[in-house]
Amino acid sequence: MKTKLSLLSAALLGASLMVMPAVSQAAIPLAVDGQELPSLAPMLEKTTPAVVAVAVSGTHVSKQRLPDAFRYFFGPNAPREQVQERPFKGLGSGVIIDAKKGYIVTNNHVIDGADEILIGLHDGREIEAKLIGTDAESDVALLQIEAKNLVALKRADSDDLKVGDFAVAIGNPFGLGQTVTSGIVSAMGRSGLGIEMLENFIQTDAAINSGNSGGALVNLNGELIGINTAIVAPGGGNVGIGFAIPANMVNNLVDQLIEHGEVRRGVLGVSGRDLDSELAQGFGLDSQHGGFVNEVMPDSAADKAGIKAGDIIISVNGKPIKSFQELRAKIGTMGAGAKVKLGLIRDGDEKTVTAVLGEANQQTETAAGAVHPMLAGATLENSKKGVEITEIAQGSPAAASGLLKGDIIVGVNRTRIEDLKELKAELKEQHGAVALKLLRGSNSLYLVLR
Repeated sequence: MKTKLSLLSAALLGASLMVMPAVSQAAIPLAVDGQELPSLAPMLEKTTPAVVAVAVSGTHVSKQRLPDAFRYFFGPNAPREQVQERPFKGLGSGVIIDAKKGYIVTNNHVIDGADEILIGLHDGREIEAKLIGTDAESDVALLQIEAKNLVALKRADSDDLKVGDFAVAIGNPFGLGQTVTSGIVSAMGRSGLGIEMLENFIQTDAAINSGNSGGALVNLNGELIGINTAIVAPGGGNVGIGFAIPANMVNNLVDQLIEHGEVRRGVLGVSGRDLDSELAQGFGLDSQHGGFVNEVMPDSAADKAGIKAGDIIISVNGKPIKSFQELRAKIGTMGAGAKVKLGLIRDGDEKTVTAVLGEANQQTETAAGAVHPMLAGATLENSKKGVEITEIAQGSPAAASGLLKGDIIVGVNRTRIEDLKELKAELKEQHGAVALKLLRGSNSLYLVLR
């Protein structure tokens, strides 16, 4: 049986490759005619010690409901479900953001379900980490270690990034050891990918592969601009399309995790859709960027700020937004009680309003998305018969799933559910497609979520 401090080494050796630093600290720039050539080595010598390997181990628990016939043969006291446990190990990356307090940011999916988390530092030390908190919707997790002589990355203002800016990815792909790749910022504000529930990604062509998750995306000053989290990989490898969570979103989430141990998500209280060419033409607008407000919830932060249905939100705290999804992601990573300035267009005129975000609860659109990605855009409320869908945002995942306003969810697969708590718990245990049993008027039907 391996000891705790052998876990990281075992995970690295599992790749059957020698672990070497990607950049030598003794690197000397080449010279031509006595002139040194440009090199990233000086910046990386200061930056790479802040990027760590994250090794995890734990047990996956899966539950499978047994058929009713099982109870017929074995009696009424027979178990109703079969529980299976499967040990697992994994390896990802992380970024030290506070050297004094030992705070490390990584992806939630890197440490999800882990019983043990070990950090491999650049100098070879292996230290057990404490989990401070996670946010599954944005895929961010905060760890802490106790260690001296740590190096942290300074965080840049990711809202200042532009397409074409140079970017460098640092992480531990395939258990090879620390590796550095470079590229540019390919796009900003990427959303609608179905990767996370709150999406506002930086897209980059810097090579990102399995094991890079949770690693750093930095600018040429060595400042953190994003946390690498996902790739598009049709053939299973890197094709030059990687995604990182912007540093500003990470900052908002980390502050909440440090203060509360959890994310207390702020809510604006609007439903809407992206501003497209058809809407822009109808409103006589030249721009096609922004979030169109379909509806404002009564007594919400948006209602109190004076936002109205038909408004087009074009900026958050002075920074332009491209889509309703980007608005949702930015608002969703701000804490309850945060003040936010929203630029909007109403009747062809631009104006600015200030909203104080409310707190997410079980009856918000955000919570619906947390229950299941395909429920995002629905407003869920407990009713006498089950969980009623009281609102559906046009163009939302919930609407695309075929759900309608007034539907009442009464079951998941063959399990009866009574309220939101049971719905959330049951969906959490399901993997892949699930069938929701609905009451629609006087009819009963099943709707499959994938």
